Amino acid sequence: SQDVSVNDAFRPVSKYWDRINRPEQLVGSAVEAVRVLTDQAETGAVTLALPQDVQAEAWDFPEDFFRRRIWHIGRPVPDRSALGRAVELITSANRPLIVAGGGVIYSEATEALRELAEQTGIPVSETQAGKGALPFDHPSSLGAVGATGTAGANIIARDADLVIGIGTRYSDFTTASKTAFQHPDVRFVNINIAAFDAHKHSGVPLVGDARAAIEALSGALPEYRVSDNYREQVKALNTEWDAEVQRLYELGNEPLPSQSEIIGALNDFSGPTDVVVGAAGSLPGDLHKLWRTRDPKGYHLEYGYSCMGYEIAGGLGVRMAAPDREVYVMVGDASWLMMSSEIVTSIQENLKLTVILIDNHGFGSIGALSESVGSGGFGTEARYRGEDGKLSGGYLPVDFAANAASLGAATIEVKNIAEFRKALESAKRNAVTTVIKIEADRNARVGSYEGWWDVPVAEVSTMDPVASARAEYERHRLSERRHL
Repeated sequence: SQDVSVNDAFRPVSKYWDRINRPEQLVGSAVEAVRVLTDQAETGAVTLALPQDVQAEAWDFPEDFFRRRIWHIGRPVPDRSALGRAVELITSANRPLIVAGGGVIYSEATEALRELAEQTGIPVSETQAGKGALPFDHPSSLGAVGATGTAGANIIARDADLVIGIGTRYSDFTTASKTAFQHPDVRFVNINIAAFDAHKHSGVPLVGDARAAIEALSGALPEYRVSDNYREQVKALNTEWDAEVQRLYELGNEPLPSQSEIIGALNDFSGPTDVVVGAAGSLPGDLHKLWRTRDPKGYHLEYGYSCMGYEIAGGLGVRMAAPDREVYVMVGDASWLMMSSEIVTSIQENLKLTVILIDNHGFGSIGALSESVGSGGFGTEARYRGEDGKLSGGYLPVDFAANAASLGAATIEVKNIAEFRKALESAKRNAVTTVIKIEADRNARVGSYEGWWDVPVAEVSTMDPVASARAEYERHRLSERRHL
């Protein structure tokens, strides 16, 4: 069609999309766009495509169109019969587990969740979007679950006979590619504002607002408590995990620090309401496991599809939304090269960020993933091409600090964790966006803890590492479940 333009590229990713061919269309389209934006289940990106010639046209808009409107967002309660079935499942469960997703935070349900956990003793695990639903040191908090989860959360998930998903979409990472929940009779209760997600895993669907549903469950479970043995197991696993996190924070890797040490130093320095922002590479997995979240809004990760380049732009948005909080953006060198231009906007708008630029000379995360499937990390290091035709030369001399300075940022280069801690103090005193560049050991990785991710390996190969990885892959595939 001659009507198709670049604007149509937004159709697949917009919950509401319209092309404005006449000014009067805005009357209906603008109201509909806001309706979608304020609908708890249907909400998402909206796009109004406004051609240049239409922008210049005049029309006699009704005054009521510009009248201030208040959109009331309700808290739908789940169906009573479904709630009854959920209560029956919970009261008969011996090893229940809550999976807290982003819906807990969107619904402002963190306090209700804490009360439910303390009332019943049911442990709580967290997705990427749900991290911070409970403070990291709450006795019921097992932390991250799934492919990037903690050992404790994944051990409890494996043997759980009931999973209560609250505001989660059960993504591939959350379910460890359908291998996380291995109890032969595991059942699911799903609280979600979207029926599509509430019905997943053949669960009892509690379609409604997360806070309203949690409060309804709490009221319907006055006598239910998990066993003392179960509580003690959760406590022991949390103690073990806390020690493991501290070990990784204080690894003492030489000559270059590990990424876990950088995360630990930042976590120790940051305040209770400061925000860490990340998006791609190995950082989301490491942060999900290791970051000690103290506030529901203290952890902002875009990890739907490991969106390289989101970090600084996302951090800018966080600072706009919460100007009273310090915002720490963690970004790898490859993501920095994708998109760092919003540094300029942060300076222009006086929206200070502290950016921690971790240089591991290339694509560290995908390099590790490539090695795990037997492919040897092909093409993932930022090296010169050697005389052998391979990327076997020295590292490319990219001056990231000079790059950041050219955009107007204050820059600090550090070589070790002690210098990094001092740089954080300087950055906090600065009034302008500050980039701290630190080199990290790309091979000092944080491992997986009882979690797996389904990354297919070539079925046929003449390479022994690939054949070995394929055998391991097929072994894990046997644990995948459909939960019908």
